[in-house]
Amino acid sequence: MVRLALAVWILTLASVAGAQIADEVPLADVLEILELDRQLLAVDARTGGQLEISLRLSERVLWKTARGRVGMVLTDQRVLAAAVASGTWQEIDLQNGEQVPGHAELGDRVGLLLTSRRAIGFNGESRNLLEASLGLRERVLATAVGRNVAVVVTDRRALGLSPSVGGFFDTPVLLGETLERIEAESNLATVTTARRLLIFRTPTGTWEIRLRDLR
Repeated sequence: MVRLALAVWILTLASVAGAQIADEVPLADVLEILELDRQLLAVDARTGGQLEISLRLSERVLWKTARGRVGMVLTDQRVLAAAVASGTWQEIDLQNGEQVPGHAELGDRVGLLLTSRRAIGFNGESRNLLEASLGLRERVLATAVGRNVAVVVTDRRALGLSPSVGGFFDTPVLLGETLERIEAESNLATVTTARRLLIFRTPTGTWEIRLRDLR
């Protein structure tokens, strides 16, 4: 009986370890975004499906990108996103006067795009576009995207995006706190400042704060 329980315990540990390792392995690129005959196609190599959406009258595609299981597109009118097994394209209209200075950063299951007014995230698990408004004169200092996590640091807060929990989660940045480094790995993002280490965990969508010993 003891041996059976031990065997079950070992198999359980092996299963958990295997799941953790698999979750950290980069996914193959299984989604391709195509523009064809005034339509956008998300071609899913894993399920064999094709997801399509028509461009609006006079709408122009500015760029499109895909990685792992997610893809994002920027037009002169909106942001679009799709993932493996998506039932429909997700879209967010650009606001009047809103500028998009760069491209999206993609992980295997997340996407992040900064505009002059918002941080727009794509959750490849729920297949939803998410947004967090930037405050008046709030200044973005740095961003980082890992396989399953994205983080944005401004002069007021750090924003973490988790596809596991779904949403942006923030923690304040102290007045006058100097940013030293920002990193994003598989399921973890860290923000190092002159005073603290901020740790964002994807599975829980929580921030952990550790004060630095400056002696």
